[in-house]
Amino acid sequence: MPEQQSPFEDSAVAAGGAGGATNLAMSEGETLERTPGGPEGTGPSDKPRSLWSDAWRDLRRNPVFLVSALVILFLIVISLWPSLIASGNPLACDLAKAQEGSQPGHPFGFNGQGCDVYTRTVYGARASVTVGVCATLGVALLGSVLGGLAGFFGGALDAVLSRLTDIFFGIPVVLGGLVLLSVVTSSTVWPVVGFMVLLGWPQISRIARGAVITAKQNDYVQAARALGASNTRMLLRHIAPNAVAPVIVVATIALGTYIALEATLSFLGVGLRPPTVSWGIDLSSASPYIRNAPHMLLWPAGALAVTVLAFIMLGDAVRDALDPKLR
Repeated sequence: MPEQQSPFEDSAVAAGGAGGATNLAMSEGETLERTPGGPEGTGPSDKPRSLWSDAWRDLRRNPVFLVSALVILFLIVISLWPSLIASGNPLACDLAKAQEGSQPGHPFGFNGQGCDVYTRTVYGARASVTVGVCATLGVALLGSVLGGLAGFFGGALDAVLSRLTDIFFGIPVVLGGLVLLSVVTSSTVWPVVGFMVLLGWPQISRIARGAVITAKQNDYVQAARALGASNTRMLLRHIAPNAVAPVIVVATIALGTYIALEATLSFLGVGLRPPTVSWGIDLSSASPYIRNAPHMLLWPAGALAVTVLAFIMLGDAVRDALDPKLR
Protein backbone atom coordinates (compact mmCIF):
# COMPACT_ATOMS: atom_id res chain seq x y z
CA MET A 1 0.00 0.00 0.00
CA PRO A 2 1.29 3.50 -0.79
CA GLU A 3 2.28 5.56 2.13
CA GLN A 4 -0.19 8.18 3.15
CA GLN A 5 1.19 11.69 3.33
CA SER A 6 0.68 13.44 6.61
CA PRO A 7 -1.43 16.57 6.61
CA PHE A 8 1.45 18.22 8.42
CA GLU A 9 3.66 17.52 5.40
CA ASP A 10 1.06 19.13 3.10
CA SER A 11 1.11 22.22 5.25
CA ALA A 12 4.90 22.35 5.14
CA VAL A 13 4.94 22.05 1.34
CA ALA A 14 2.35 24.80 1.01
CA ALA A 15 4.29 27.00 3.38
CA GLY A 16 7.49 26.32 1.47
CA GLY A 17 5.80 27.19 -1.83
CA ALA A 18 4.44 30.42 -0.48
CA GLY A 19 7.79 31.26 1.03
CA GLY A 20 9.56 30.51 -2.25
CA ALA A 21 7.19 32.74 -4.16
CA THR A 22 7.75 35.50 -1.63
CA ASN A 23 11.51 35.12 -1.79
CA LEU A 24 11.37 35.13 -5.59
CA ALA A 25 9.32 38.33 -5.61
CA MET A 26 11.74 39.95 -3.14
CA SER A 27 14.77 38.96 -5.17
CA GLU A 28 13.15 40.29 -8.35
CA GLY A 29 12.44 43.60 -6.58
CA GLU A 30 16.02 43.82 -5.40
CA THR A 31 17.24 43.12 -8.93
CA LEU A 32 15.07 45.90 -10.32
CA GLU A 33 16.38 48.27 -7.70
CA ARG A 34 19.97 47.45 -8.63
CA THR A 35 19.38 47.57 -12.38
CA PRO A 36 21.24 50.56 -13.84
CA GLY A 37 20.17 52.63 -16.79
CA GLY A 38 16.68 53.52 -15.57
CA PRO A 39 15.24 56.94 -16.29
CA GLU A 40 16.60 59.72 -14.11
CA GLY A 41 14.55 60.43 -11.04
CA THR A 42 12.64 57.11 -11.14
CA GLY A 43 14.87 55.07 -8.83
CA PRO A 44 13.70 54.39 -5.31
CA SER A 45 16.58 56.36 -3.81
CA ASP A 46 15.95 59.48 -5.94
CA LYS A 47 13.80 62.22 -4.46
CA PRO A 48 11.01 63.52 -6.70
CA ARG A 49 11.83 66.91 -8.18
CA SER A 50 9.50 69.87 -7.96
CA LEU A 51 8.40 72.17 -10.76
CA TRP A 52 10.94 74.79 -9.69
CA SER A 53 13.89 72.38 -9.62
CA ASP A 54 12.94 71.06 -13.06
CA ALA A 55 12.59 74.61 -14.35
CA TRP A 56 16.01 75.61 -12.99
CA ARG A 57 17.58 72.54 -14.58
CA ASP A 58 16.05 73.43 -17.94
CA LEU A 59 17.05 77.08 -17.67
CA ARG A 60 20.68 76.22 -17.02
CA ARG A 61 20.71 74.26 -20.28
CA ASN A 62 18.95 76.95 -22.33
CA PRO A 63 21.40 79.19 -24.22
CA VAL A 64 18.73 81.87 -24.66
CA PHE A 65 18.38 82.16 -20.89
CA LEU A 66 22.13 82.23 -20.33
CA VAL A 67 22.76 84.98 -22.89
CA SER A 68 19.84 87.13 -21.72
CA ALA A 69 20.78 86.64 -18.06
CA LEU A 70 24.36 87.74 -18.72
CA VAL A 71 23.14 90.86 -20.56
CA ILE A 72 20.72 91.70 -17.74
CA LEU A 73 23.41 91.11 -15.12
CA PHE A 74 25.71 93.50 -16.99
CA LEU A 75 22.93 96.11 -17.15
CA ILE A 76 22.27 95.80 -13.43
CA VAL A 77 25.97 96.20 -12.63
CA ILE A 78 26.39 99.34 -14.74
CA SER A 79 23.13 100.70 -13.33
CA LEU A 80 24.49 100.40 -9.81
CA TRP A 81 28.08 101.38 -10.60
CA PRO A 82 28.21 103.20 -13.96
CA SER A 83 31.62 104.67 -13.13
CA LEU A 84 33.15 101.21 -13.62
CA ILE A 85 33.06 101.63 -17.41
CA ALA A 86 32.36 105.38 -17.79
CA SER A 87 34.59 107.77 -15.85
CA GLY A 88 33.13 110.99 -17.26
CA ASN A 89 30.26 113.16 -16.06
CA PRO A 90 27.06 112.74 -18.13
CA LEU A 91 26.09 116.36 -17.41
CA ALA A 92 29.46 117.84 -18.41
CA CYS A 93 29.06 119.35 -21.88
CA ASP A 94 31.19 121.42 -24.26
CA LEU A 95 29.29 123.26 -26.97
CA ALA A 96 32.43 123.50 -29.06
CA LYS A 97 32.18 119.72 -29.65
CA ALA A 98 28.45 119.60 -30.39
CA GLN A 99 27.45 116.87 -32.87
CA GLU A 100 31.03 115.77 -33.43
CA GLY A 101 31.68 112.11 -34.17
CA SER A 102 33.89 109.53 -32.56
CA GLN A 103 37.18 110.74 -31.05
CA PRO A 104 39.88 109.15 -28.87
CA GLY A 105 38.38 108.75 -25.44
CA HIS A 106 34.88 109.45 -26.77
CA PRO A 107 33.94 106.41 -28.90
CA PHE A 108 30.27 107.40 -29.39
CA GLY A 109 30.89 111.06 -30.19
CA PHE A 110 29.00 114.04 -28.76
CA ASN A 111 25.35 115.10 -28.76
CA GLY A 112 23.82 118.44 -29.67
CA GLN A 113 24.88 120.02 -26.38
CA GLY A 114 28.43 118.70 -26.57
CA CYS A 115 27.88 115.95 -23.95
CA ASP A 116 29.64 112.60 -24.31
CA VAL A 117 27.15 110.15 -25.84
CA TYR A 118 28.97 107.11 -24.43
CA THR A 119 28.82 108.41 -20.85
CA ARG A 120 25.16 109.36 -21.17
CA THR A 121 24.30 105.97 -22.70
CA VAL A 122 25.94 104.17 -19.77
CA TYR A 123 24.32 106.37 -17.13
CA GLY A 124 20.96 106.18 -18.89
CA ALA A 125 20.70 102.49 -18.00
CA ARG A 126 20.17 103.42 -14.34
CA ALA A 127 16.90 105.29 -14.88
CA SER A 128 15.50 102.78 -17.36
CA VAL A 129 16.31 99.69 -15.29
CA THR A 130 15.06 101.38 -12.09
CA VAL A 131 11.73 102.27 -13.69
CA GLY A 132 11.32 98.82 -15.21
CA VAL A 133 12.15 96.87 -12.05
CA CYS A 134 10.13 99.05 -9.66
CA ALA A 135 7.12 99.17 -11.98
CA THR A 136 7.20 95.40 -12.45
CA LEU A 137 7.40 94.74 -8.72
CA GLY A 138 4.52 97.12 -8.01
CA VAL A 139 2.35 95.73 -10.79
CA ALA A 140 3.06 92.12 -9.80
CA LEU A 141 2.30 92.77 -6.12
CA LEU A 142 -0.89 94.78 -6.63
CA GLY A 143 -2.22 92.63 -9.46
CA SER A 144 -1.47 89.35 -7.68
CA VAL A 145 -3.19 90.43 -4.47
CA LEU A 146 -6.32 91.77 -6.16
CA GLY A 147 -6.57 88.97 -8.70
CA GLY A 148 -5.85 86.28 -6.12
CA LEU A 149 -8.53 87.56 -3.75
CA ALA A 150 -11.06 87.84 -6.58
CA GLY A 151 -10.34 84.31 -7.81
CA PHE A 152 -10.39 82.75 -4.34
CA PHE A 153 -13.50 84.37 -2.85
CA GLY A 154 -15.49 84.97 -6.05
CA GLY A 155 -18.97 86.38 -5.74
CA ALA A 156 -19.46 90.15 -5.46
CA LEU A 157 -15.74 90.82 -4.92
CA ASP A 158 -14.88 89.03 -8.14
CA ALA A 159 -17.58 90.88 -10.05
CA VAL A 160 -16.48 94.31 -8.80
CA LEU A 161 -12.77 93.72 -9.48
CA SER A 162 -13.53 92.26 -12.91
CA ARG A 163 -15.49 95.34 -13.94
CA LEU A 164 -12.75 97.56 -12.50
CA THR A 165 -10.12 95.81 -14.59
CA ASP A 166 -12.32 96.24 -17.67
CA ILE A 167 -12.38 100.00 -17.05
CA PHE A 168 -8.58 100.20 -16.76
CA PHE A 169 -8.14 98.04 -19.84
CA GLY A 170 -10.11 100.63 -21.79
CA ILE A 171 -7.61 103.43 -21.01
CA PRO A 172 -4.92 103.82 -23.73
CA VAL A 173 -1.54 103.67 -22.03
CA VAL A 174 0.24 106.38 -24.02
CA LEU A 175 -2.76 108.71 -23.98
CA GLY A 176 -3.18 108.13 -20.26
CA GLY A 177 0.48 108.96 -19.73
CA LEU A 178 0.16 112.18 -21.72
CA VAL A 179 -2.81 113.24 -19.62
CA LEU A 180 -1.69 112.14 -16.16
CA LEU A 181 2.03 112.87 -16.33
CA SER A 182 1.70 116.24 -18.06
CA VAL A 183 0.63 117.82 -14.77
CA VAL A 184 3.56 116.34 -12.81
CA THR A 185 6.57 118.60 -12.32
CA SER A 186 8.84 116.13 -10.53
CA SER A 187 11.93 114.93 -12.42
CA THR A 188 12.29 111.70 -10.42
CA VAL A 189 11.32 108.22 -11.58
CA TRP A 190 8.51 107.73 -9.06
CA PRO A 191 5.66 109.50 -10.91
CA VAL A 192 6.41 107.34 -13.97
CA VAL A 193 6.56 104.19 -11.82
CA GLY A 194 3.25 105.09 -10.15
CA PHE A 195 1.58 105.65 -13.52
CA MET A 196 2.77 102.26 -14.81
CA VAL A 197 1.53 100.49 -11.69
CA LEU A 198 -1.82 102.27 -11.95
CA LEU A 199 -2.45 101.14 -15.51
CA GLY A 200 -0.47 97.88 -15.52
CA TRP A 201 -2.00 95.88 -12.69
CA PRO A 202 -5.15 94.67 -14.58
CA GLN A 203 -3.12 92.33 -16.81
CA ILE A 204 -1.41 90.62 -13.87
CA SER A 205 -4.72 90.57 -12.02
CA ARG A 206 -6.39 88.60 -14.80
CA ILE A 207 -3.53 86.10 -14.89
CA ALA A 208 -3.50 85.68 -11.09
CA ARG A 209 -7.27 85.30 -10.94
CA GLY A 210 -7.28 82.49 -13.48
CA ALA A 211 -4.35 80.71 -11.82
CA VAL A 212 -6.00 80.86 -8.38
CA ILE A 213 -9.33 79.58 -9.74
CA THR A 214 -7.50 76.63 -11.29
CA ALA A 215 -5.41 75.91 -8.18
CA LYS A 216 -8.26 76.03 -5.67
CA GLN A 217 -10.07 73.21 -7.50
CA ASN A 218 -7.24 70.75 -6.88
CA ASP A 219 -7.70 67.87 -4.48
CA TYR A 220 -5.08 69.00 -1.98
CA VAL A 221 -6.89 72.33 -1.52
CA GLN A 222 -10.21 70.57 -0.99
CA ALA A 223 -8.55 68.24 1.50
CA ALA A 224 -7.08 71.20 3.40
CA ARG A 225 -10.49 72.84 3.47
CA ALA A 226 -12.07 69.63 4.78
CA LEU A 227 -9.46 69.46 7.54
CA GLY A 228 -10.44 72.93 8.70
CA ALA A 229 -7.62 75.03 7.25
CA SER A 230 -8.28 78.76 7.31
CA ASN A 231 -8.57 80.85 4.16
CA THR A 232 -5.28 82.58 4.91
CA ARG A 233 -3.45 79.27 5.28
CA MET A 234 -4.94 77.86 2.09
CA LEU A 235 -4.03 80.99 0.15
CA LEU A 236 -0.46 81.31 1.41
CA ARG A 237 0.45 77.66 1.89
CA HIS A 238 -1.37 75.74 -0.83
CA ILE A 239 -2.65 78.08 -3.56
CA ALA A 240 -0.07 80.87 -3.90
CA PRO A 241 2.99 78.60 -4.46
CA ASN A 242 1.12 76.76 -7.22
CA ALA A 243 -0.37 79.86 -8.87
CA VAL A 244 2.67 82.16 -8.90
CA ALA A 245 4.40 80.63 -11.96
CA PRO A 246 2.26 82.34 -14.67
CA VAL A 247 2.53 85.64 -12.79
CA ILE A 248 6.33 85.42 -12.81
CA VAL A 249 6.37 84.68 -16.54
CA VAL A 250 4.09 87.59 -17.47
CA ALA A 251 5.90 90.00 -15.12
CA THR A 252 9.30 89.09 -16.58
CA ILE A 253 8.14 89.75 -20.12
CA ALA A 254 6.35 92.95 -19.04
CA LEU A 255 9.55 94.34 -17.51
CA GLY A 256 11.01 94.95 -20.95
CA THR A 257 7.73 96.53 -22.03
CA TYR A 258 7.84 98.98 -19.12
CA ILE A 259 11.38 100.02 -20.02
CA ALA A 260 10.23 100.72 -23.59
CA LEU A 261 7.17 102.60 -22.24
CA GLU A 262 9.38 104.80 -20.07
CA ALA A 263 11.52 105.66 -23.10
CA THR A 264 8.37 106.44 -25.11
CA LEU A 265 6.94 108.76 -22.46
CA SER A 266 10.31 110.47 -21.98
CA PHE A 267 10.60 110.90 -25.74
CA LEU A 268 7.21 112.61 -25.77
CA GLY A 269 8.31 114.91 -22.94
CA VAL A 270 5.98 113.65 -20.17
CA GLY A 271 8.15 110.91 -18.64
CA LEU A 272 11.52 111.57 -17.07
CA ARG A 273 12.79 115.11 -17.39
CA PRO A 274 16.26 116.68 -17.35
CA PRO A 275 18.59 116.70 -15.49
CA THR A 276 17.72 112.97 -15.22
CA VAL A 277 19.77 110.98 -17.74
CA SER A 278 17.51 108.67 -19.74
CA TRP A 279 17.63 106.96 -23.10
CA GLY A 280 14.23 108.39 -23.97
CA ILE A 281 15.41 111.95 -23.28
CA ASP A 282 18.50 111.42 -25.42
CA LEU A 283 16.39 110.01 -28.25
CA SER A 284 14.09 113.02 -28.08
CA SER A 285 16.97 115.51 -28.19
CA ALA A 286 18.74 113.61 -31.02
CA SER A 287 15.76 113.08 -33.34
CA PRO A 288 16.01 116.51 -35.08
CA TYR A 289 19.65 115.80 -35.99
CA ILE A 290 19.28 112.25 -37.28
CA ARG A 291 20.47 113.20 -40.78
CA ASN A 292 23.47 115.29 -39.76
CA ALA A 293 24.57 113.31 -36.67
CA PRO A 294 22.94 109.87 -36.63
CA HIS A 295 25.34 108.63 -33.92
CA MET A 296 23.46 110.76 -31.39
CA LEU A 297 20.37 108.59 -31.87
CA LEU A 298 21.78 105.19 -32.82
CA TRP A 299 23.72 104.46 -29.63
CA PRO A 300 20.97 105.13 -27.04
CA ALA A 301 18.43 103.48 -29.37
CA GLY A 302 20.66 100.41 -29.66
CA ALA A 303 21.11 100.19 -25.89
CA LEU A 304 17.34 100.45 -25.40
CA ALA A 305 16.67 97.75 -28.02
CA VAL A 306 19.22 95.34 -26.51
CA THR A 307 17.80 95.86 -23.00
CA VAL A 308 14.18 95.28 -24.03
CA LEU A 309 15.15 92.25 -26.12
CA ALA A 310 17.13 90.75 -23.23
CA PHE A 311 14.17 90.92 -20.85
CA ILE A 312 11.75 89.55 -23.44
CA MET A 313 14.12 86.65 -24.19
CA LEU A 314 14.44 85.98 -20.46
CA GLY A 315 10.67 85.93 -20.10
CA ASP A 316 10.29 83.51 -23.02
CA ALA A 317 12.90 81.17 -21.51
CA VAL A 318 11.19 81.26 -18.11
CA ARG A 319 7.81 80.60 -19.73
CA ASP A 320 9.13 77.56 -21.57
CA ALA A 321 10.70 76.20 -18.37
CA LEU A 322 7.60 76.68 -16.23
CA ASP A 323 5.04 75.46 -18.75
CA PRO A 324 4.10 71.88 -17.80
CA LYS A 325 2.54 71.31 -21.23
CA LEU A 326 6.00 71.38 -22.81
CA ARG A 327 7.32 68.52 -20.65
